[in-house]
Amino acid sequence: MRLRLSIALAGLALATLSPSLARADNPWDGGDAAAGKIVFNKCGLCHNVTDKAKIGPGLLGVVGRPSGSVAGYNYSTAMKAYNHVWTPENLFTYLAGPMKVVPGTKMSFAGLPNETDRKNVIAYLETLK
Repeated sequence: MRLRLSIALAGLALATLSPSLARADNPWDGGDAAAGKIVFNKCGLCHNVTDKAKIGPGLLGVVGRPSGSVAGYNYSTAMKAYNHVWTPENLFTYLAGPMKVVPGTKMSFAGLPNETDRKNVIAYLETLK
């Protein structure tokens, strides 16, 4: 009983000191949006942070949006068939290697191999509402 109480108190202390670590339901809370905005410069060559397309679709509201769903954007057949919602988890996987995750995509970006960079970019994308 004492051990369980100690573990519970330790968990409560962790939640108080670091709310982002305490949310097991959303591991992406730990990303740094400000750092992600800097990493996003690599993405900004092709994507706007608005709803306007450049080479790629605008990314305003991308987190939670179905893939291939921006009206008026000419997606590849592969992206149209991908049929996923852009959750942080799906974005994390996709951004590691877009052409590997969706073979045939028009997105010729090699990806972000660094996990921290991907988490930070996702944290930044979550701010685009």
